[in-house]
Amino acid sequence: MWTRSIMSYRASFAMMLTANAVVTFLDFAVIILMFRHTATLGGWTLPELGFLYGTSGFALGTANLLVGSSDALGERIRTGTLDVMLIRPAPALAQLCAERFSLRRIGRPVQSGAVLAWSLAVLDVAWTWDRVLLVAVLLLSGTTIFCAVWIGFACLQFWWGEAEELQNSFTYGGGVMLQYPPTVFAKELVAGVVFGVPLAFVNWLPALYVLGRPDPLGLPTAFQFASPAVAALCVLAAGLAWRAGLRAYRGTGS
Repeated sequence: MWTRSIMSYRASFAMMLTANAVVTFLDFAVIILMFRHTATLGGWTLPELGFLYGTSGFALGTANLLVGSSDALGERIRTGTLDVMLIRPAPALAQLCAERFSLRRIGRPVQSGAVLAWSLAVLDVAWTWDRVLLVAVLLLSGTTIFCAVWIGFACLQFWWGEAEELQNSFTYGGGVMLQYPPTVFAKELVAGVVFGVPLAFVNWLPALYVLGRPDPLGLPTAFQFASPAVAALCVLAAGLAWRAGLRAYRGTGS
């Protein structure tokens, strides 16, 4: 329904999609400007940062497209409109994620995918079957992890109505952080996104194997292949948070 509504104004949709892609490209433009003054950043080259940018942007953008509307949960709780979703014969979470679905959000994953394609073409990497497979797996796993983080932090709004900005700090903020190599951050921060909110499994850890880079934390090699398992655990945690939130929710009575 929302897609049909958007496509009723095709020129407006085309302009919004183009604007979305251009605005998101500015993040990579900043990285390009940095490399006008240095050959490497944290020991990583521009194509390698393009790989990080492309994978994190694709995962974040696709997750935003699929479940980004869940950040409106707090508003629905405050206005009592969540009650309407709960009495419909459809999963409330699916309704929440589909509400005001915006196809223009596809601009970020498309633009990030273009940067990723460029980086894969120019990277000086011996492409073996396992590296090729790992790139595909990390895109799927990274998207799943971001979806779980999006929903998990949205569930905080069941108890804390103004948690949307906290959610954004781990979704959009995490996506920006993953565009840069782990070597430019303190080891404590890197450890936090490995053993805390596991954003490092979106692209940092798999990228170490794909690009042949050493691990700044000296973790076992198995961590570089653990993204699918971590994604499954994140989905489980987000599902439990959603169920706990629904049990704690009390309607407005209106």
